[in-house]
Amino acid sequence: MSRIGIQPIKIIEGVSVEVSADELIVKGPLGENIVYIPQGINIHIDGDTITVDRTDETKLTRSLHGTVRSLIDSAIIGAKDGFQKTLKIHGVGYRVKTEGTGLSMSLGWNHPIIFPAPENITFEVPDETTIVVKGHNKQKVGEVAARIREYRKPEPYKGKGIRYEGEYVRQKSAKAVVK
Repeated sequence: MSRIGIQPIKIIEGVSVEVSADELIVKGPLGENIVYIPQGINIHIDGDTITVDRTDETKLTRSLHGTVRSLIDSAIIGAKDGFQKTLKIHGVGYRVKTEGTGLSMSLGWNHPIIFPAPENITFEVPDETTIVVKGHNKQKVGEVAARIREYRKPEPYKGKGIRYEGEYVRQKSAKAVVK
C-alpha cells in the first residue's frame, strides 16, 4: 500500500467538497479547485474526512494512489489558506514594481519586462527586490514563479538574477589568468 495514499484527509472548516464521476470539486473562501480522478482510484467522503483507495493493483494505479491523495490535500489547503512563493532579485539596477495587476521588471535589458497576472494569481511587491506570488492553486503558483525566474536565472559568477527565497546559488571563482 501507498504510505501517503492510505492517510485520511481532513476537510477544513469553511471548505466544501463535491465528488462527481471523474472529478472532485473543492470550494472555499479563496476560490475553487478541481482535481481530476483517474480510473482505478476511488474517493470516499465520511463526514469531515476523505479516504482514497484503488480498485486494482496495476502499476499505474499504484503510482497514482499517493499522487491523487496529495493533490486533493493541496486543493483543500489552497481553497482555505492559499499558497505563496517568494522570489528575490539580486543585481545592480535590477528591480520590480507592480503595474496594474501585473509586474514591470527591470532586469538589465534596454526595456522593462511586463508580466501580466494570470487568472487567480496575485502579486505583492513589499520592496523593489522582492516578489510574492499568491494564489489558491499550488501548481499554478509554482508555475508562475518559475516563469518569472526564467527571465533572469541566477548566474554562478556574480550571483545576479532572480532566485527563490532561501535558494543557495553556489559561486564559482573567476578563471585564473596565466602570466
